[in-house]
Amino acid sequence: MFETCRPALIGLGLGIVTSLAAQPAFALSEIKREELPAPGASQPEGADKAVPLPDPIAPSTEAEPDDGTPAEPGTAVDPAGPDTEQAIERPEPDEPLPEIQYDVSKLPPAVGELRDQLLAIAKSGDIEKLRPLLGAGDDMTQLSLAGIDGDPLEYLKGLAGDEDGQEILAILEEVLSAGYVHLDAGTAEELYVWPYFFAIPIDKLTGPQRVELFKIVTAGDYEEMKAYGSYIFYRIGITPAGRWAFFVAGE
Repeated sequence: MFETCRPALIGLGLGIVTSLAAQPAFALSEIKREELPAPGASQPEGADKAVPLPDPIAPSTEAEPDDGTPAEPGTAVDPAGPDTEQAIERPEPDEPLPEIQYDVSKLPPAVGELRDQLLAIAKSGDIEKLRPLLGAGDDMTQLSLAGIDGDPLEYLKGLAGDEDGQEILAILEEVLSAGYVHLDAGTAEELYVWPYFFAIPIDKLTGPQRVELFKIVTAGDYEEMKAYGSYIFYRIGITPAGRWAFFVAGE
């Protein structure tokens, strides 16, 4: 388990964080993330120790150029394309649980290639190498549930406890090294999602699966996630065509 360089002020409301450098170390899963209470959930006991999520940033209202030219990465745009909300929906509770996969050789070539690229960049320690993979306009990778303004890599660095964003790269590697699920096969919303915990109710995880979960989050995080009923740490979605659809946390 990795360690972060600072804690976040937390709660089931919207978190506000300050002073990255002057804080004591916390677990990797305690970097900033977006936190929205589960629908209809009351504030659980011990909410002052809830899993922290990234500060919400209001979506940009800046439109794309009138000529239809897609915005360059880093331009203030709404990263949520027309299918973004559908793309990160969890399976319905009454749906059969998706099959958990570990064999990456079963991935479509474009998906496997992007996963390999992301893993190589994560291991390189250079977050700037992610830029060409983030896309632009409606095809831009969703990095926040609330939308972002400004440069996407600066946003990612701001979530990390270190100034170079290498903590985020560590999370990226850990998440992509876990098992995955194939969701909505044959539809416009088809996705390959890491880690598989995203699609499995948290109370349905077996003992061995919880061991896998604790490679990414702490046992304390797990207890807080049980209040939501779902995994709310970072997850990655890739389309069958090899587009990096999202890298987000929160509920």
